[in-house]
Amino acid sequence: MSTLLMPPAKRYGVTEKKKSELDALTLQVTDAQYTVQQLQAIVDSLTVKAANFQAYLVTNDNNRVQALNNKNLVTQIVQSATTLQQNSETAFNAIVIADAKTRDVAVGVKALIDKLIYAAEVINKLSNLIIRKKALNPLINDDLVTRVSTAGADANNAVALTLVALQSAYAAQASNLQSEAASALQYTQAMKLFDVLTVNGADSKDTSKSITTLLDEAYENAKKAYDQSLKASNATNQQLSEATANLVQAQIKLRSYQLGLAAANAAALAS
Repeated sequence: MSTLLMPPAKRYGVTEKKKSELDALTLQVTDAQYTVQQLQAIVDSLTVKAANFQAYLVTNDNNRVQALNNKNLVTQIVQSATTLQQNSETAFNAIVIADAKTRDVAVGVKALIDKLIYAAEVINKLSNLIIRKKALNPLINDDLVTRVSTAGADANNAVALTLVALQSAYAAQASNLQSEAASALQYTQAMKLFDVLTVNGADSKDTSKSITTLLDEAYENAKKAYDQSLKASNATNQQLSEATANLVQAQIKLRSYQLGLAAANAAALAS
């Protein structure tokens, strides 16, 4: 009787073993599915994070480029202001020298006019004297009278021409004064522009930063923000790459467990 009971007991043991194996495989599949879900959630989160950092990187790169352009532009403006200031100073000095020479010419012309006027008066008096003498003494040479008259006319013409020269000298002086004032104004404006761009405020009590300093700092800040966003983007991409690799491995492992469970189920049904 005990011999007849042995086979059923043995079949029961085999069935429990297979069930235990199926339960173990099912648990492995469940754990693997949970792992895949967790890794998928990580990959999804890192994908969104990477996209956000990439957007930040593009924005910060545009800001960095614009800040660099602004920095270069103000450098060019400062150089232009410096060149304008130097040219204005050179022009001003040249005009001052020209004005001094024009004044010397005017003084010389004035002195010449005084001498010409005196000479013309002397010649006119001599001419009048000779004409009176000629009226009293017909023997006086007519050619002498003619020559003296001509000399008087020439003297008067010389005075007139010299007066034109003096007028031109005074006109040149007036033009020099206008040019001198314009150059001085241009120099002052160029100097003020240079100060506005490079000096910390026009008032010595003003502690505000210059435009050049502000743009330099803006570029450095934009560059720092870009470098930080690039570092964060690269780190996130690296994390995403590693998480994706882990997800693929987990998916392969899950697929292996699923195939193993399916095979075990098929074997159990066939037995």
